[in-house]
Amino acid sequence: MTLAGLLLAGLAALIHLYIFYLESVAWTGAKAQATFGISPEEAEATKSLAFNQGFYNLFLALIVAAGIVFFAAGSTAIGAALTFAGAGSMAAAALVLFASSPDKRGAALKQGLLPLLGVSVLALGLSI
Repeated sequence: MTLAGLLLAGLAALIHLYIFYLESVAWTGAKAQATFGISPEEAEATKSLAFNQGFYNLFLALIVAAGIVFFAAGSTAIGAALTFAGAGSMAAAALVLFASSPDKRGAALKQGLLPLLGVSVLALGLSI
C-alpha cells in the first residue's frame, strides 16, 4: 500500500511538472492557450501571473519527489512528511479551484484526484 501511495503521489508530481511547463515556459503558445481556454491576448496579459503560478506547481512536485527519494533511502518519517505536504497541498489547491470556479471543475479533478488518492493510500499503507 505504501508503494502504491508513493506511486500515485509521484504521478501527481509529474502532472504538476507538466502544468509548470505550460504555465511558466509555454504560456503564450498554442498548447497552453488551448489547455486553459485563453486567447493570445489573454495569455500575453497574464504571462507574469502564470509564470509565478507555474513555479508553485514546480515546487510542489519537487517536494513530492524529495519525499519519495527520502522514503527510498530509508528515512520513512521525512519521506512521508514531504510527500504528505506536497501532495496534500496539490489536493487542497484542487479543492479550492473546484469550489471557487465551477467552470474549472474538470481541471480541478484532473489535478487533484491523484494527489488525494496518493495521500490517502500512503496514510493507509503507513497505518497497517
